[in-house]
Amino acid sequence: MAGKEILHKMKEKVGLGSSADSGKGKSKISKNVTHGYHLVKGKSHHAMEDYIVAHFKQVDDNELGLFAIFDGHLSHIIPDYLRSNLFDNILKEPDFWTEPKNAMRRAYRITDTMILEQAADLGKGGSTAVTAILINCHTLVVANVGDSRAVICKNGVAKQLTVDHEPSAEREEIENRGGFVSNFPGDVPRVDGQLAVARAFGDKSLKEHLSSEPDFAKELIDDDTDFIILASDGLWKVMTNQEAADAIKNIKDARSAAKHLTEEALNRKSTDDISCIVVKFN
Repeated sequence: MAGKEILHKMKEKVGLGSSADSGKGKSKISKNVTHGYHLVKGKSHHAMEDYIVAHFKQVDDNELGLFAIFDGHLSHIIPDYLRSNLFDNILKEPDFWTEPKNAMRRAYRITDTMILEQAADLGKGGSTAVTAILINCHTLVVANVGDSRAVICKNGVAKQLTVDHEPSAEREEIENRGGFVSNFPGDVPRVDGQLAVARAFGDKSLKEHLSSEPDFAKELIDDDTDFIILASDGLWKVMTNQEAADAIKNIKDARSAAKHLTEEALNRKSTDDISCIVVKFN
């Protein structure tokens, strides 16, 4: 087996994705719960800046499905750092099992501080993040900063679990921190005319005006739950939540569903990096 293929198999086994990549896995406690992911590089001239986590992990007597998308800007190092560290920091929090909201918010802050303290090595730029933890296949907890998104579909109806942190929506908070929101240069609102999201990890030069405080959601997985989609904004720029749900409602294989969504985004002329994870409850 060639070295490149061995590396791909290793990545797929542990659920680490970057560049043009895909993989799949399944729960050990519920044969009906499967996941798949697919990533494609956009048309920009820089390296792929999306990284994902997608795998099930046994923690004591519990099974955790760990799913995340990290979408970097001006950096592929920081999203890769998040892929390696953020879940570890979340699960180190002693109250994760009793107060997951507090634990995830604290872990986000700690991780952002770690990134800023290592800015000399990690470089400039930053990353958005959406993290979803599926606890024993029956409870889903989600946190996010930025515009990567988590959507749950129940009985065919899509529901957004995350908040898109757009500068125009948080203009007052940004201005209170001494920053400003401007559409110039460019065609979308940006923090200090530079960054098109109001919350992110890293971005040391903008940090006084940016937040890394995540929004949080909790959802019970019941018999009505069809699937969960996590995706970077390369998908959501060209598809609504319901369009994405409708596009994969009849695709049973989770990896095929994730790949179909990325292909549909490309068909709709998305030029950004596109990362997608689908968790199916068949």
